[in-house]
Amino acid sequence: MTERLGSVFIENVQPELDAGRYAIKRVAGETLTVRADIFKEGHDVLVAVARWRQVTPAAQKTDWAEVPLAFKNNDAWEGVIPLANNGRYEFTIEAWPDLFRTWAHELKRKVDAGRDVKSELLEGAALLEGAAARAKGKSAEDHRLLAEAGARLRTPPTPDHLLVALSSELADAASRHPDRTLASKYDKVLEVFVDREKARNAAWYEFFPRSAKRDGKTHGTFKDAQAWLPYIQKLGFDTVYLPPIHPIGRTARKGRNNSLRAEPGDVGSPWAIGAAEGGHKAVHPELGTLQDFRAFVDAAKAHGIEVALDLAFQCSPDHPYVKEHPEWFQHRPDGTIKTAENPPKRYEDIVNFDWMGPARDGLWKELKSVVLHWVDNGVRTFRVDNPHTKPMQFWHWLIREVQDLHPDVIFLSEAFTRPKVMKALAKVGFTQSYTYFTWRLFKDELRTYLEEITQPPVADYFRGNLWPNTPDILPENLQNAGPGAFRLRVALAATLSSVWGMYSGYELCEGRPVPGKEEYLDSEKYQLVAWDWDRPGNISDWIARLNAIRKAHPALQHYQALRFFESDNDRVVFYGKRSPDGLSTVLVAVSLDPYAPQEALLRVPMEWLGVTAEETYQVQELMADQRSLWQGPDVQVRLTPEQPAAIWAVYRYRRTEHAFDYFE
Repeated sequence: MTERLGSVFIENVQPELDAGRYAIKRVAGETLTVRADIFKEGHDVLVAVARWRQVTPAAQKTDWAEVPLAFKNNDAWEGVIPLANNGRYEFTIEAWPDLFRTWAHELKRKVDAGRDVKSELLEGAALLEGAAARAKGKSAEDHRLLAEAGARLRTPPTPDHLLVALSSELADAASRHPDRTLASKYDKVLEVFVDREKARNAAWYEFFPRSAKRDGKTHGTFKDAQAWLPYIQKLGFDTVYLPPIHPIGRTARKGRNNSLRAEPGDVGSPWAIGAAEGGHKAVHPELGTLQDFRAFVDAAKAHGIEVALDLAFQCSPDHPYVKEHPEWFQHRPDGTIKTAENPPKRYEDIVNFDWMGPARDGLWKELKSVVLHWVDNGVRTFRVDNPHTKPMQFWHWLIREVQDLHPDVIFLSEAFTRPKVMKALAKVGFTQSYTYFTWRLFKDELRTYLEEITQPPVADYFRGNLWPNTPDILPENLQNAGPGAFRLRVALAATLSSVWGMYSGYELCEGRPVPGKEEYLDSEKYQLVAWDWDRPGNISDWIARLNAIRKAHPALQHYQALRFFESDNDRVVFYGKRSPDGLSTVLVAVSLDPYAPQEALLRVPMEWLGVTAEETYQVQELMADQRSLWQGPDVQVRLTPEQPAAIWAVYRYRRTEHAFDYFE
């Protein structure tokens, strides 16, 4: 006998990334709101659920669980999946007709129309008996209630039959034991990867441990670098990122300022990885030993700082791989290996892998072992160099392979390239991404870009880590600029996104460029640098204050919380953030003028704040630690190059058991 088929239609499931090809991103402790359009021919009452389970790590794999979807309007349904743990989850949707409620609804309409319903009561009895059979062994109370009601409906009809049939208690019991043979399932099982909290909320500080001596002459070690940790902690950073720490090649070694000729004593670029001393799993001898590195990781942890390591999958011509595995590289017709190029740039000291060549399986497995080697040595965060010059297929494979074993590993994509390529890298698994923020200087372009990357659908997979500078990039707006420019750009980076970073020297307002280029003069990429933490004009206190405010106010720790508001001055940008629980609300105004004072009338978002025009509420300007009372929608602000940003925590009254307290 052919079974009946279900005919519920499920479409427009959200969030769904590229037809389910890639995973949505969330953070442990957050929820996933699932939406779908669900309908069926006719007028059946429908039931829908989101089914979900955690699948990695293997030790935490769970069975399928379900949460109900609620009907919203116009055949749209919505439900919330809890995401408690770091790892990979699966979810899908299932829906079916609620046969008993549909029957009860039609029964009432027929009774109201004066129809004879003897046959319908027998249909209802059969439905209840089926539900009772499904309840047996699961709920004795439901089984009894359903069986008795079914038997009652088979007796000669009386007015009481309608009271029984239309009982809400009976309908609830029948719904708890549905006939799901008529259920329709969404034809895809979708994924969400749930990162640890640091993926969403972190402040990065990049420095070269080889300059740790700070005299510009003596090569530093990991032991020397430990002396930087209290300073980095004082600035308020919780992630310290190190450029490559591996042996540096000697063939075609770069000299100072990217010179093609290295003089004796030139240290070369750490991105030219590999020499006789070893490759990607080795430590540069002048930095120390692997044990010294592990000691540095432990010391950083003691200061509340996590170590991020550069992952640069490229080689010096001296790398052991070149001799041991020539099949991993592309060779010219004359037998030489092609050096890396990004015209007009050429990297004479670097050769690239043949990523998709015949030997790719062995190459990919070896590079995975590189990542796992550093994971075994305490690293859980990687900044990945130039991922856009390697195949997407490789990153999709590698990141999944690593995170299935270690879901707490974070990957930051360093790709300043075409927008779709940057987004594709995020889709294939990168936890965070560098952005165009570095070059977004004006109010409208800042707002347009930040709204794009901090709101769905882009924010479902792309987390922008905002950097005002990097060792590779000294943007024009910071070249030979005064402290005002450095203050305003770092204020924007630290408050627009919940993840941000800067390269050391920024706090000293270092801005000497190579003429005509967005590059540092005397770049630390090619030489040791003397850093004077007490250099006159430094903005260390300003940066430390910003990071302290971020740590104290949860609103600034959430990536998708950003909302822009009105300011009557094109040189003043005004925005706010509120934590998901509503208990932390922050407003921010930043001047975009590094040279002159700017005044603006800010239009306070009263409805967003949840206050009326007549209500008085308290704010605390956090940079200056000043409290005041506000009322109404208009606030005047004056910002200067010395104080280019104002950050207000908004406080309202709430009634407690004994009195009124302020809450943020």
